[in-house]
Amino acid sequence: MASEIVYKVLDRISGAGLLATGLLLLTALVSALVAYWRTVEKKSWKEFFEFAIPHEVVTHPSARADLLFWVTRKALMPFLMLPAGIVFVSAVGYATNWLLTTFLPIQSPLIDGPAGPVTVTIFTITMLLAYDISYYLYHVAQHRYPVLWELHKVHHSAEVMVGITKDRVHPLDELMNRAWDGVIPGICFGIWSLVALNLVELTIFGVNVYIIRNILMMDFVRHTHFKISFGPLNNLILCPHWHQLHHSTDPRHYDKNFGLLFSFWDRLFGTLCVPRPDEDFKFGLIERNVRDYQSLSGLYILPLKRIWRLIARYLRTEKPESRQSPQRGEP
Repeated sequence: MASEIVYKVLDRISGAGLLATGLLLLTALVSALVAYWRTVEKKSWKEFFEFAIPHEVVTHPSARADLLFWVTRKALMPFLMLPAGIVFVSAVGYATNWLLTTFLPIQSPLIDGPAGPVTVTIFTITMLLAYDISYYLYHVAQHRYPVLWELHKVHHSAEVMVGITKDRVHPLDELMNRAWDGVIPGICFGIWSLVALNLVELTIFGVNVYIIRNILMMDFVRHTHFKISFGPLNNLILCPHWHQLHHSTDPRHYDKNFGLLFSFWDRLFGTLCVPRPDEDFKFGLIERNVRDYQSLSGLYILPLKRIWRLIARYLRTEKPESRQSPQRGEP
């Protein structure tokens, strides 16, 4: 059973990876065209490429740091992050299944037969909601607690947005996020294993949900300078322009728009901030030494040094000041 699950997951990921990459490039191109068409009056292909790939952006030290960080992170991701995500969700799911079947008179599956389209649709929606509220809660914690914020500063230290900025996430931060993702989605996973799906179906459908989420949220586009809005759909889906506000150094935008895919969590918890349609943002951190993050050592090592400094303060019984907003000074 385990080998069958692993084989099917890897097969699905390899096939879907090409599709996801193609869709990512297509959405980036379409988004650039839409943003250019709305912004520029006199249009030409030369000006389009200058708009889509500004020289001052791609040559910025932050963009060079993004590229180096992306290359080194991609070397780690297949061996660490993806298996970790599957392991955490599966472990909590199996534990949930065991607890429910041990202490309640339940015999799975409650619905016999292969999963039909209605079951798959409901499963997909519930898992998308589980993943999204899980991300929202962890993201809020990243901005509230100093240790998590030191890791999350890596992402917010980008002074320009170049698409691959989406992967500007410290490996420890990513691993902790995957572990936290195991809780709510894992419990949902375990409940579904009792209701209607066998373990192989559940794992494959779960991978599909993860891929669907990554495509829908347009993570590459929302980490660019393209002001893309979804109009009335913004009430449901967090558009790229609203997420770009989250990276703003303007104090009015601190601790706003934490959502990943859905925008209604921010509306529900009072953290939503809607930008003007043409509003520009300055990205980065308001710190004297923000440029220290524009190198591999700054992105990988500096956060760990600062976390150790925080721990040392605790050991000396000196309580560090709580962080009030993401771009304010050092802890």
